[in-house]
Amino acid sequence: MLINQQNAMFVRVGSALFYGLSSFMITVVNKMVLTTFGFPSFQVLGIGQMLATIFVLYLAKKLHYVDFPNLEAATFVKIWPLPMIYIGNMIFGLGGTKQLSLPMFTALRRFSILMTMIAEYYILGIKARASIQLSVYTMVLGALIAALNDLAFNLEGYIFILLNDIFTAANGVYMKKKLDSKELGKYGLMYYNSLFMVIPAIIMAWWTGDIQMVSDFPYWTNILFVLQFALSCVMGFILSYSVILCTLYNSALTTTIIGCLKNICVTYLGMVIGGDYIFSWINFIGLNLSVIGSLVYTWVTFRRKELIESKYSPINQEESSRIQSV
Repeated sequence: MLINQQNAMFVRVGSALFYGLSSFMITVVNKMVLTTFGFPSFQVLGIGQMLATIFVLYLAKKLHYVDFPNLEAATFVKIWPLPMIYIGNMIFGLGGTKQLSLPMFTALRRFSILMTMIAEYYILGIKARASIQLSVYTMVLGALIAALNDLAFNLEGYIFILLNDIFTAANGVYMKKKLDSKELGKYGLMYYNSLFMVIPAIIMAWWTGDIQMVSDFPYWTNILFVLQFALSCVMGFILSYSVILCTLYNSALTTTIIGCLKNICVTYLGMVIGGDYIFSWINFIGLNLSVIGSLVYTWVTFRRKELIESKYSPINQEESSRIQSV
């Protein structure tokens, strides 16, 4: 039983670390592609990530590495509303990455934690404990302080990120709900999310003129850019997979928090790369307060899980009964 508990903890922590690393890498790569190289369309970058997900999973299914249900008339009903949430999360996330500095991007992303906590309560009936709520409020307070003294304020970027927060919260909660139903499985959710939305995304990019701008982009002959663009597309698939694993073995709120924890690294690294962060002490203090809230939440969450498992394990229950009988 102790070995099973250790394995369960390893899977939970491992899936959380995998998601954190994937989220960190794709944020930095996307920032390099969209800001450093000035790639003109975050929509087209999102389409590249969807196409990579479709291709990889289709090939993996044909080679019998993974399995998920075939497309049928009821598939769209089973997965709804995840495709709309998925594309909204992707597009507004990439748009915010392009418009804002990485430190402010990470600070504003923490509003998604509050939204996830509220959504879990009303949709899944899960109420966060007081210690978790306090840590979440600390993160949000720090983000507000940082935002109030953002010297590089960008209204469009702020709107994009707040919309991204809403879609992130909805994605985490509904993903957990769909995974619990076990109708499509984790690979089916990834595959059909991308499959159902890639055509509408291409039509939207063509209608807005983004495809024409991308075709005229001068860096297609730059090997470094092409490699980073390809890496971003592949990382889109890896990130989706890591999100599903983390949500499956932990919770929607934990997945959101881990995504913000990796922003500790992104926050400080973003002050150096990208070239669009303007330092001020109030802004810097707000960012650090938000980071402290993230760390407290992580400790409280995983410590609580360890205590619950220890309390209800058969070994400890037997020991408790023996002590009471004495």
